[in-house]
Amino acid sequence: MAKIIMHIDLNAFYATAETIKDPSLEGKPLIIAGSSRRGIVSTASYEARKYGIRSAMPTYMARKLCPEVIIRGVDFELYQKLSSEFFGYIKRYTNIIEIASIDECYADMTECMKDVEDPEKFLKDLQDLLYKETKLKCSIGLAPTKFLAKMGSDYKKPMGITIIRRKDVSKIIWPLPIKDMYGIGKKTYPRLEKLGIYKIGDLATTESNEVKKVLGKSYEVFKMWANGYGSDEVIMEAQDPKSIGHSSTFLFDTDDYDEIKDKLFQLTQEVSARAKNEEKIGTTVTIVIKDTDFKSFTRSKTITEATNEVDDIFKVAIEQYDNNFAGRPIRLIGVTLSNLIDKSNFYVQMNLFNMEEHREKCATKLLINELNNKMKKPMLIKASELKKEDKK
Repeated sequence: MAKIIMHIDLNAFYATAETIKDPSLEGKPLIIAGSSRRGIVSTASYEARKYGIRSAMPTYMARKLCPEVIIRGVDFELYQKLSSEFFGYIKRYTNIIEIASIDECYADMTECMKDVEDPEKFLKDLQDLLYKETKLKCSIGLAPTKFLAKMGSDYKKPMGITIIRRKDVSKIIWPLPIKDMYGIGKKTYPRLEKLGIYKIGDLATTESNEVKKVLGKSYEVFKMWANGYGSDEVIMEAQDPKSIGHSSTFLFDTDDYDEIKDKLFQLTQEVSARAKNEEKIGTTVTIVIKDTDFKSFTRSKTITEATNEVDDIFKVAIEQYDNNFAGRPIRLIGVTLSNLIDKSNFYVQMNLFNMEEHREKCATKLLINELNNKMKKPMLIKASELKKEDKK
């Protein structure tokens, strides 16, 4: 039996987040940019898009297109909070989710929807309840493969629901322009058009050595996708640790400041190394001590910018020790980094002006998974190899 894969994508996420924070912005042309006077557009509300405003456009050009456009700066903390609420909501339906970026994910709904008689109503209820609880708007694609589900969520925006069965591929997918095919980059589609590949259906039904040269190692995967086949494996992230910490027990009770400071720095190095290895950054640093009676005491401090750097963590840790425990005989000391987030997701937020590049990387990741599945071996294809043809 075919799996039921959902792709769910929040609509104009950053702009929507700003309207949640300030409801007076609802229905108005709004852009998110690094500065109110200069910089480039990160995202635009649907009202702003009606004027031709698009991501990566200079803000001065956006103002020319729509003089009354409202510009807001980024609010990383708000975006992270709403993103966490979004993924938490999806996990009510299934724990098998693959986070594609801060505002989209794949979800294996096979078990959840196996007895659903009206899938469109089920998805509409899911969509409406998400909006009711969080004010987040989304588009949903449901299909037997990840590629088709992704194409489905892109098919109708905002607040769209598209169900694509394999029998629907020729009707829904084939008429779409080749430039709208997920994974086809902006440098690739003009080369395909020169070869007569204007629509996805052209790729699905054409055998051409010239097209093979353009798409390189990805050719078979794109052909497979265009004909309604592909991976249905939702790749769950490894269980994230809630914190990363290390502690050490002294052989004897000690109040020697230099000895304790050296040990704390050593422990901080271990915490930093683990966090970097696991690609995590955190905002809360906690130190723990045990006194001569082995009673535990902790002190924590939350910083504004997430980090996994030794110096940043140690600065907070030694400050907490100096302010609370200096001169006190202790038997154990430890340091922990918590409130962890994935480093790559954090930089998706920080680097809002390279969202197109991030989406290309997500598409490349899906391509690599498909190629490796076909070869039955992992990591045979590198992202750089997929991009070689595109750079010509």
